Amino acid sequence: MTAARHRRRPLVSGNWKMHHDHLQSIRTIQDLGLRLTAADVGPLDVSVHPPFTDLRSVQTVLEDRAIPVALGAQHCYSEDEGPFTGEVAPPMLARLGVSYVIVGHSERRQFFAMTDEQVAATLRAVLRHGMTPIVCVGETEEEREMGETEARLTAQATAALKGLPEEQTAALVLAYEPIWAIGTGATATGEDAESACAHIRGVVAELAGADAAQAVRIQYGGSVRPENTAELMGQRDVDGLLVGGASLDAAVLAAIIREAGPAGR
Repeated sequence: MTAARHRRRPLVSGNWKMHHDHLQSIRTIQDLGLRLTAADVGPLDVSVHPPFTDLRSVQTVLEDRAIPVALGAQHCYSEDEGPFTGEVAPPMLARLGVSYVIVGHSERRQFFAMTDEQVAATLRAVLRHGMTPIVCVGETEEEREMGETEARLTAQATAALKGLPEEQTAALVLAYEPIWAIGTGATATGEDAESACAHIRGVVAELAGADAAQAVRIQYGGSVRPENTAELMGQRDVDGLLVGGASLDAAVLAAIIREAGPAGR
């Protein structure tokens, strides 16, 4: 590992997607808190991203039990208020103590027609309210087979980050989530993940400078399991994991966290 890698503190994020009602979420976060020790979370940061209806319940458990896990959200709108039925505003999340917000997840892009322009506006809204965006980029299986992975990553990252000040770029999180690996059981190899994350870091360098590129954290997401955590986290440019289905089980998420800490040093 280089000195630059040592300065980037790994981040493991559990994205619960549309799973767990508020009672299930309470049980899951209580279970996770019982399983994690100070040594487990000492070398890295951890966040959980429950559905909107569970945020207050999870926040209460995290605070009452002093569980060393940050509260995250899965999405928000780019406006602070207004006639946007069904949406959730960034200041609403900030008031709940949310630290991280996933922005532009592939499922938001694919199923809810979220555009690159909306991703850019949303990440700026998240930053405006003192939260950290986890900005997702990734290619489809078809784009991968056609050799368009790097072009796709460049286009998405550039659309999201262009014009963002260096200090803000350095402080956010990017997540490489190959769409072909999400929920399929197929996982990028360590070499694949490193190649993509290194490319994304290069795009950041072009947009915001070398210092921002060395500081920004880049996660890998896509069928992460305890068994492949060490390989993924052992890569120079992989600074964390965006965990989907495996994060729904507290025992499995705790195992991933324990594997990720030593591997990411």
